[in-house]
Amino acid sequence: MKCLLGTWNCRIATALVQFGTIVLLCHVGLAAEKQPFGPRFPRLDSHASGQWWQPRGKMKARLLVPRDQVVAFAVYTHHRGVLKLTAQLFPLMPEEPRTVRLEFRKGEQWTEVARARVHELGWSAHFRIENWDNTRNVPYRVRFGPRASFEGLVRRDPSHKDVIVVGTLSCNSRRTPGPRAQIVANLKHQDPDLLFFAGDQSYHHTQHTFGWIEWGMQFRDILRDRPVITIPDDHDVGQGNIWGENGKQAATAAGSGGGYFYPARYVNMVQRCQTWHLPDAFDPTPILRNIGVYYTNLRVGGIDFAILEDRKFKSGPRGKIPKLGPRPDHINDPKYDRAAIDLQGLKLLGQRQLTFLDNWSQDWTDTRMKCVLSQTAFCGAVHLHGSPKNRLLADLDCNGWPQAGRKAALEAIRRAWAPHICGDQHLAVVVKHGISRPSDGPYSFTTPAIVNTIYGRWWQPQPQRAGINPLPDSPLPWTGEFLDGLGNQIRMLAYANPTDRTDELKRADGYGIVRFNKTKRTVTFECWPRFVDARKGDTVQFPGWPLTFSMHENDGRKPTGWLPELHFPTTKSAVVQVIDEKTGETLYTVRTASNRFRPPVYSPGPFTLNAGPDRPTVYRARSLAPVARDDKTTISVKFRDGLGGR
Repeated sequence: MKCLLGTWNCRIATALVQFGTIVLLCHVGLAAEKQPFGPRFPRLDSHASGQWWQPRGKMKARLLVPRDQVVAFAVYTHHRGVLKLTAQLFPLMPEEPRTVRLEFRKGEQWTEVARARVHELGWSAHFRIENWDNTRNVPYRVRFGPRASFEGLVRRDPSHKDVIVVGTLSCNSRRTPGPRAQIVANLKHQDPDLLFFAGDQSYHHTQHTFGWIEWGMQFRDILRDRPVITIPDDHDVGQGNIWGENGKQAATAAGSGGGYFYPARYVNMVQRCQTWHLPDAFDPTPILRNIGVYYTNLRVGGIDFAILEDRKFKSGPRGKIPKLGPRPDHINDPKYDRAAIDLQGLKLLGQRQLTFLDNWSQDWTDTRMKCVLSQTAFCGAVHLHGSPKNRLLADLDCNGWPQAGRKAALEAIRRAWAPHICGDQHLAVVVKHGISRPSDGPYSFTTPAIVNTIYGRWWQPQPQRAGINPLPDSPLPWTGEFLDGLGNQIRMLAYANPTDRTDELKRADGYGIVRFNKTKRTVTFECWPRFVDARKGDTVQFPGWPLTFSMHENDGRKPTGWLPELHFPTTKSAVVQVIDEKTGETLYTVRTASNRFRPPVYSPGPFTLNAGPDRPTVYRARSLAPVARDDKTTISVKFRDGLGGR
């Protein structure tokens, strides 16, 4: 590629190689805002703000492209009759218009359906189309000016498919720039119905727009024609770690004292670019400093995905617990008291998101199975941090701390018989969580880093041997039941340790595929190395994968009895909720696989049973006692015109 701008930063040059010659444009007109984030941070997002087109010493403008290539990419979702689409642009010159057009194609004819204003911070434009018909495929085109455009396909909802496929990725290291060609080619071949990017799409910290566009150019050919969930994590907002503490001002970018370090305007820009296209937030009330929230849910093909912000409300450790290691968030004192750091008042998800999960778990409209998505894992499934020589007992950046918050979160996930999918840890693992007892919680899949050059991690217990109840026939030596460094119970089922982080073929780069089989009610976790060619029939995954389990196994409690069998003669399935009357605890709210269901229970009771076609609100039976599993007692429940009867 001939570059008239001189020596251009290679981190995006390779992603733009298809665009040919880059031409330096003259500019006239209005002066851009010089310090959009205030005098304390004059260089924040400077490659896309201020006079971004001007060279800085030997560095030329990093985001200057031919004006017919200004529309970089687009991402979208559709949910409950609303299509939301974000168009991402390269920065615009002062004299250029600030309007983007959305067109749909019917036959050979393109028709403009909406126009949107471009936000100058982040250079995104947003479209909301009401009354969306999700039963049809609709080609779309985003246009800017007379020549720039980006085309894609709004896919019909895949409710007709028996198996719904999700591609899941995170941690896109900037130290290995350029295309992600093999991953994109594999994903095209595997053809997921949904893409989930769990965070750290950008590691450029103070240059989010540059990093976000770099990520989008790398993945644009798979983003363009399917729904995409993107959620920002710590590096996306410029921090090494983040404990959001409801949005307070952080003292440093290390973040261990809690809060966000960079201005709220920057955080909101990041969130607008990455999450505006998600379904509307469950409760959009901003947190401190008017920082927005986005936690919500998205239904795709009969699978209902809860999308969490597992760092936004979380307490920071510094100043709240004793320093027990080299950093406030790292513990390596083997004698420390686990319970002593689980202080009353510490938060993980926060009450707002627990309320959301409670509501989400009870609504099964157009839903066969459920799943929870978030940034990071609800345990510390890592021993070596950063290098093979750095062993830590516990890392408070994971969601294994605070332990009471972890317990509340996992109980909420278990109530819907949902698995959990996340990223962040740079180490692919599958665990079965223990909440009160080993393996009584849901399954969780932490996917590998897209590019694992930043802060590698390893699973390597001491002593190096399997735990209790190891996975039979696993090729991996260290599976089984363990306590993490915070005292949380986990059963390790698979892990993908790097073997040589100087060799891109051995550093455990990769991505995940999750398959939801609605007929069999099973979930399959697959873990794919970055450079495997799935198009050629290469099915070699990381050792230990794939793993398949039944939906009901996300509740690992052992039944002590059962309620009478339920029969729903007027419907193929129903939503059933069981509540322990003595404790007031909702044990679970799930859709049955058929019109017969025998509810398991885990105590003497008595129990309240609620049921309904889509929510457990139509029929109620109180003070039910458990019976033996072979008891022939049956309760017949008919749903007619919104009423239930025995």
